[in-house]
Amino acid sequence: MNLSELNSAEFRQFVQDHLSEDPALLLFKYQGKVAFDLKMAVQQISARQKAAKKLPTWSANPNLIFPASISLEQSSSEETAKFKAEGQTGKVLVDLTGGFGVDLYHLSQGFDKGIYCERQPELFQITKHNLELLRPGKFEFKEGDGLDFLEKTEQHFDLIYADPARRGSGNQKLYKLQDCEPDVVSAWSQLRSKSDNILIKASPMLDLTQAWSELPEIQKITVVSVKNEVKELLLSWSKGKTEESRQIQVVDLGSSYPTFSFDTKEEEKALATLGEAEKYLVEPLSGILKAGAFSLFAERFGLKKLEKNSHLYTGNKIPPGIPGRVFEIFTEVSPKKQEIKSQFPSGKVNVICRNYSIGAEELKKKLGLKDGGEDFLIGTKTGSGFKVFWCRRVK
Repeated sequence: MNLSELNSAEFRQFVQDHLSEDPALLLFKYQGKVAFDLKMAVQQISARQKAAKKLPTWSANPNLIFPASISLEQSSSEETAKFKAEGQTGKVLVDLTGGFGVDLYHLSQGFDKGIYCERQPELFQITKHNLELLRPGKFEFKEGDGLDFLEKTEQHFDLIYADPARRGSGNQKLYKLQDCEPDVVSAWSQLRSKSDNILIKASPMLDLTQAWSELPEIQKITVVSVKNEVKELLLSWSKGKTEESRQIQVVDLGSSYPTFSFDTKEEEKALATLGEAEKYLVEPLSGILKAGAFSLFAERFGLKKLEKNSHLYTGNKIPPGIPGRVFEIFTEVSPKKQEIKSQFPSGKVNVICRNYSIGAEELKKKLGLKDGGEDFLIGTKTGSGFKVFWCRRVK
């Protein structure tokens, strides 16, 4: 990669002038008509288009260079990176898996210096350029394996951060920590010896019990969602803190839902009363379900659970600020096409299935429905069997 060419005024102007156009058509339209690498320019346009929502500030900066799509896909969003940086302070932090540098850039705001490690030469080159541009003199750059650097250095860090790669040799997705690269499970003793704090970003698909099984010294797991979609898990360890209690925090960025925090022992002791549907149905945030707070959610908010494996809750009163979607039940309906058609002549109604006999798509097909409007049909299982409720969302 020729960085000087990518930094040329002509190259950058072309990228900025064509940001709203179809990259494939640009290749055809300008082939042989420009003095720079057209394919690379189109790749930059495509990358900025893909990153516009995920990295709005970086996408709007004409001087930054973007990597291949896989590195962009694996990068944290600005929103989640800013969250990671909250409360993180010290003199020196090291990012063992630097990637596109978004996490390191935000984490470094609370530190005097950040050390960036990356073993992919081209990605290293791109990110070094960007970080030096964004925050001159703030970073040290180490091309190569982060664990190798850690083993050879005499430095002690206030924070070690790692986001292990979750793709195997055949591009298959990996979820267990010890299968990812670097293997932070095998390197745990080394990480502990070199830092007072460790923060690991893990796959949203990783089971929390599995995480504690692999790294029993982890003291806290944060389930990070954006608008009710779980994006990542953050595993935290700090020197001097006891491991007697295991804390779980659920946050939903981009919404007004409050943080839901608990100790794993609270869930073990919690008792959920089962009961038939009352006036309201509540669907907890996806992060709360990911965290496994099934009984505690019911106990904490004074709700009943519809059925042991139906993670929907009910009550005649709903506490304000509850972290979940609330629906008011109009009536129970029969899942028969003719009856549903008479009740919803437009054929538009939102369908949700939780522990129901079939999935939402299959139920929509069976009833001849399409999502839309303000009404909801919620299929689930209660203590007396499978049921479908006609509801409307309570804002």
